[in-house]
Formats: sequence, C-alpha cells, structure tokens
Amino acid sequence: MTGAQRRAQLLDVARRLFAEKGYETTSIEEIAARAEVSKPVVYEHFGGKEGIYAVVVDREVQALTDALSGALEGGGHPKVLLERTALVLLGYIEDSEDGFRILVRDSPVAQATGTFSSLIGDVATQVEHLLAEQFARQGLDPSTAPMYSQMLVGMVALTGQWWLDARSPGKSEVAAHLVNLAWNGLSGLESQPMLTGHSRGITT
Repeated sequence: MTGAQRRAQLLDVARRLFAEKGYETTSIEEIAARAEVSKPVVYEHFGGKEGIYAVVVDREVQALTDALSGALEGGGHPKVLLERTALVLLGYIEDSEDGFRILVRDSPVAQATGTFSSLIGDVATQVEHLLAEQFARQGLDPSTAPMYSQMLVGMVALTGQWWLDARSPGKSEVAAHLVNLAWNGLSGLESQPMLTGHSRGITT
C-alpha cells in the first residue's frame, strides 16, 4: 500500500472499532491487529490513539455538518426546511451508522471540531433567524427564537439517537411524525405561555 492507502485503511479499521467498543476500550494493539500491521505503523501515521480518534471524529463531524448545512441552504418555507433537516439527519444515521455511534458517545478526548451536542447547537443557531422571522409575522416575541430553535433541533437529534437502534418505522415516516409534532406545535404557539398549574394559582 502507499502511505495514503495505509492511512485510509487504518482510519476505516479504527472507525469500526470505535463504533463497536467506544474510545476507552479500543486499543492501538487492536487497531494494528485488525489492520494486520505492527503498532509502530499506527503511531507513525497518527501518533497514538488520541490522534487517530481525532481524525475519525473530524471526518464524521464534517460530513454531517456539510449535509445539515446543505439542507438549510437556499431558504424556503420553515416547514420544508424542518423536513429537510430531519431527513438529512436520519439519512446520515442510515448510511453512516458507525460514524453516528462515534459522534454521540462521550469521550475524554477534547476535539477542536467539537462534540455532537456542539454540532447540533451550531445547527440550532442557523435555525434561529428563520424562527425569528416567523415569530415576528405571527406577532410572537422574536427574542424567544434561540430557545425554540434549541428545542426544535434537540428534538430531531434525540429522535435520531433513538432511531439508531429502533430503525422502525422507516426514515420517511419518522421524519413525517417529527415534522407533524414540531410544525403543528409551532403553528399553535401562544404569545405568553403559562404552565397549567401556575395559571390556576398553584406554585411548585
């Protein structure tokens, strides 16, 4: 193999192991053994387990970021954008199960590219201005848009984590139900929501 081919092979092997076992229980020895190379070869390319893990995570974050950004590009009706976002995330889970398992696992390794939660936070930030515009049109307070965008994107992300193992119903049906809950909830927002108990004078 050329150096580039060997590096790609090691990344593929490490990706599968990290998805199967997690960061902590995966060792350089296992990566080397499965790739049928010696440990020094892995160290030569990546400097150690943290190095190869960082590259694996960076590639997955970039792939998902590109896909989610693409779903939000070009504008359009907020309901359509929500549909695109849900389908893109579920599609990534369907096509890159190992990568998604790695992203949603906690790891002690600090990543310059961030964690899955910070990635979802970035997407929520992109959604904020869309919600703010809709809120202004409906006479709702636009300053609450950041909070609602976190709720909305978080709902999609957590549903994706559940669907990773459930895989039923199908992707399109899950996306349709997500949009059903989110959009019908957004369309019926109250301008000054109150908890039911508080509205009856009950405090906790």
